[in-house]
Amino acid sequence: MAMIADLLIQGTQMTLVLLLAPLLTGFVRKVKARFLRRRGPPLLQPYRDLIRLMRKEVVLAHNASWLFRIIPYLIFAGTWVAAALIPTFATGLMFSWTADLIAITALLGSARFFLALAGMDVGTSFGGIGSSREVMIASLAEPAMIMIVFTLALLAGSTQLSTVAGVMLSPTIGLRVSLGLALIALILVAIAENARIPIDNPATHLELTMVHEAMVLEYSGRHLAVIELAAALKLLLYVSLIACVFVPWGLAPAGATLGALLAGAALYVAKLAVGGFLLAVFETSIAKMRVFRVPDFLGVALMLGLLGTLLLFVSRSL
Repeated sequence: MAMIADLLIQGTQMTLVLLLAPLLTGFVRKVKARFLRRRGPPLLQPYRDLIRLMRKEVVLAHNASWLFRIIPYLIFAGTWVAAALIPTFATGLMFSWTADLIAITALLGSARFFLALAGMDVGTSFGGIGSSREVMIASLAEPAMIMIVFTLALLAGSTQLSTVAGVMLSPTIGLRVSLGLALIALILVAIAENARIPIDNPATHLELTMVHEAMVLEYSGRHLAVIELAAALKLLLYVSLIACVFVPWGLAPAGATLGALLAGAALYVAKLAVGGFLLAVFETSIAKMRVFRVPDFLGVALMLGLLGTLLLFVSRSL
């Protein structure tokens, strides 16, 4: 009976992240439109777009390989698994032992690799440009992410997210400079990984500036719907990761009652709303930077992660 309950809770988390991902995207768009004095699309517009795309016929290029057809599902599977592993409303779930920061980073790297491969498969110039820019961003973002993982691992003694969240909740942690540096670095990496402003503008299709959209221009129908859902899941993943590691309050412990689980789920939705609101405020207050400035942007994240790791090496109290 206990195993059935654990499976239900784990399945609830996997379903929750899948259902909330488009809603988070719609919420960010709505808030940005309000700041720009526009009405904006409805909150449920991302769901309608996904349903519309699922109903459309798939159009494939004549020279598209078999890999081009299965890559959307590989990207979606890797991103969904990574998002579902992060503790959202409870820790100590059935598959929490696999919720490792290094494993999540590897899953995201695999999804990014397949997305870049899809952009080059058909052989269009825009796809090649988008793939090259994506790989450039990844070559800078992944080292910064690894340094953030090292900082958290040195502090918590583990890369397992439930353990990290438990350590962050302990009163012995307090305010630390290394944690502040790691938080800022993670926010910068999250912005770059999700192709948000100032790295990329997800609301435009300008061929000379776009990164993510250039790689998926040849997709249509259900393939494009799956990729768009994976992109929404990736945004939710990073917001959930920041909430789990740096704002872990409200997470229900292992074996918690139904009331504690529901309270944790409600607080998780509130954290997503706050994260989406802050993202919308940031994007409306800053302009998109040139592509050649992206290394400087991610270089700051890498340096902050490195400084956080060095501070913990020098003094555990920092």
